[in-house]
Amino acid sequence: MDLYEKLLSGEEKLSLVGLGYVGMPIAVAFARKIKVVGFDLNEKKIELYKNGIDPTNEVGNEVIKNTKVEFTADPSKLKEAKFHIVAVPTPVNDDHTPDLTPVEGASRILGQNLTKGSVVVFESTVYPGVTEDICVPILEKESGLKCGVDFKIGYSPERINPGDKVHRLETIVKIVSGMDEETLDTVAKVYELVVEAGVYRAQSIKVAEAAKVIENSQRDINIAFMNELSIIFNRMGIDTKSVLEAAGTKWNFLKFYPGLVGGHCIGVDPYYLTYKAEELGYHSQIILSGRRINDDMGRYVAESMVKNLIKADIPVKHAKVAILGFTFKENCPDTRNTKVIDIYKELGEYGITPIVVDPAADAEEAKRLYGVTFDGMEAVKDVDAVIVAVAHTQFLELKKEDINRFYNPAHKKKVFMDIKGLFDRNEYLTEDYIYWRL
Repeated sequence: MDLYEKLLSGEEKLSLVGLGYVGMPIAVAFARKIKVVGFDLNEKKIELYKNGIDPTNEVGNEVIKNTKVEFTADPSKLKEAKFHIVAVPTPVNDDHTPDLTPVEGASRILGQNLTKGSVVVFESTVYPGVTEDICVPILEKESGLKCGVDFKIGYSPERINPGDKVHRLETIVKIVSGMDEETLDTVAKVYELVVEAGVYRAQSIKVAEAAKVIENSQRDINIAFMNELSIIFNRMGIDTKSVLEAAGTKWNFLKFYPGLVGGHCIGVDPYYLTYKAEELGYHSQIILSGRRINDDMGRYVAESMVKNLIKADIPVKHAKVAILGFTFKENCPDTRNTKVIDIYKELGEYGITPIVVDPAADAEEAKRLYGVTFDGMEAVKDVDAVIVAVAHTQFLELKKEDINRFYNPAHKKKVFMDIKGLFDRNEYLTEDYIYWRL
C-alpha cells in the first residue's frame, strides 16, 4: 500500500504547517477527505480555531466549528503525519531582498519531527532553487534523514486569492511538482482529492517555483502600466477609467486597472525573481521599473490630496481627512503589507493625521504593525476630505447623501478621492465637489 492509499484509508495523516490565509483553507479542504493535523506556532490563532473562530474570514466560523482538522501548536504532533504541506509566508526585508526566515524556520521545525517515508511539499512563493538548495539541507540536518532515500520533496505553489469566494483552492488548477516521477504522482493524486479543477504536472520543482513567481510579476507589471497611465492622463485632465473602458472594447485589450499594490504576493514576488537574477549577474529592467511605480503610488495619492485641498482653499496643515479602508484588499481583514499606510504616512509629512475607518480590518494587527488606531464611521464628520481607499462592501453601500454628511458644511468644496473608481463620477462632477480617482 503506497502513501496515497494509506492517507485514504486513514492509516496515515497529512499535516499543514502554517495556518494563515493560505494554509487554513487547504487544511479544511483536505480534512473533508483524510485525517489532517493543522500546525501553527501562533498559540492564540490555534485557540481561535479550536473555538470555532476564523480570524481570516476565508471559510467562516461555521466551517471552522465543524472541521475535523486537529489544530495544534505542538510541533511533535507533526510526527503523526507522513504527507506534509508547508504554507508559511515569504515576505521581503526593508531593502526588498527575500526574507526566507519563515520558510527556513518551518523547515527546521518539520525536520525535527520528520519520519522516514514522508513526502514534504512546499507551497510558499520562492525564487527557483529555494526548495532544493535551502529547504532540503535544513530538513536533512534537523532530521538526520537523507532526501531521496528517507523522504521525498515536492513543490505546489499556492494560488489562493484572499477574500475571493469564487477563485478558491477547489476551483483553480493546481500546479504540482516532485523530485522524481513517483513523488510527482503521489503529490498529484493527493491534491486531486480536493482540487476539482484538476492539477498540472510541472516538469520540475524549479519550473513550478518559477511559474508561481512570474504569475504575480506579470500582474505587477500590468498594474504598473495602468498606474503610469493614470499619472499621465491626470496631467492631461483625462479620466483614466473612461479611457480604459473605451480601450477595453477591443477583443485583445488586457483589462487591468490602476491601484495600490499591496499584500503578500503581487507586491512581493517580483523582488524574489529580481533578487535571483541579480545573483546571476542580470539586473532587471522591466520588473524593477514596475515595482518602483507601484511602490510610489501611496505617495502620489497623498500629494494629489494636498493639491486638491489647496484647490479647494482648505488649509493643508491639520486638515481633517478621513481614510475609508486600510487592508491590502477588499473584504479581507489582513493589513500586512497594505499600501494605504503609505498614504497615511505621507499625509503625516504635511501635518495631517487622518481618521482611519475599516470595519473589515484586524484592528489589533494594524495597531501592532503600524501604530494606527481605527475609528468608527461615526467619527467621520466635519471633515475636509475623504479618501475611499479600499472597496469593502460596506463602503460600496454609501450613497451620495451619506458622503455629503461627512463634510464640514462651511466648505464650498468637498474633496472626494475615490482611489478605485467605485462611485459614479458623474454624480460628483458638481460645483460643490472636487472628485479625483486614479
